[in-house]
Amino acid sequence: MKSSSIYTLDQLNRLDKALIPKHVAIIPDGNRRWAKQLKENPEKGHYRGANALIEIVKAAKEIGIKTVTFYGFSTENWSRSEEEINILMWLIKEFLSDHCEEMQKTGVRFHTIGNLAPLPKEVLNAIEKTCRTTAHCDTINMVIALNYGARNEIQRVLQKIIEDCQNGKVQKEHITEALISSYMDTAAWGDPDLFIRTSGEKRISNYLLWQLAYTEIYFTNVLWPDFKPANLLEAIEDFQKRERRWGGA
Repeated sequence: MKSSSIYTLDQLNRLDKALIPKHVAIIPDGNRRWAKQLKENPEKGHYRGANALIEIVKAAKEIGIKTVTFYGFSTENWSRSEEEINILMWLIKEFLSDHCEEMQKTGVRFHTIGNLAPLPKEVLNAIEKTCRTTAHCDTINMVIALNYGARNEIQRVLQKIIEDCQNGKVQKEHITEALISSYMDTAAWGDPDLFIRTSGEKRISNYLLWQLAYTEIYFTNVLWPDFKPANLLEAIEDFQKRERRWGGA
């Protein structure tokens, strides 16, 4: 591998180029705890966490990862206070406004998954603009799950398959695992090879339940705002030490 602006040649040479995960899924957890440790309000933690997203995407690009999917806002997050929800929605809009041009210049194509309908209009407009502006980019995919829950996704998939069966587009006997996967929100990028959760929590938290069936899981105690490219490199190195069997001997 060639050296980059983020990693040294020695760091990149520690990796086996043939074993780079194509798709990495991340729960960027710990923004509020990070802020609490510094005796700051949660807004500052979320702001720092949002800025860390693009830093990690650029690092992933240098490693050779093709897709990074972040859990940005879950279907359960609506139970938080109205004030925090408003802050999170504002941050999503500001993040896209601030980084849209940078994504375009660095070859980052932006996507979302989840049920976007309940999101505020200004957030939807920012998403649409960023997706349109980066549509030609082909170096790495940055996917953010918004108003996403894996059980909700499976419910939506079942409803769509039933609808297509009723319309004659799908025959019941043709419903296979591969067909179900083709209806999932992440169908365009395939199942994640590696799942990372920060902050020490050891749960999947209703995230990509179907897709994570044979994904390698990596937990770290680092809070998301403190998660740096070096931490991503450590996760990839750990991934490359594992033997993936997919249920085989």
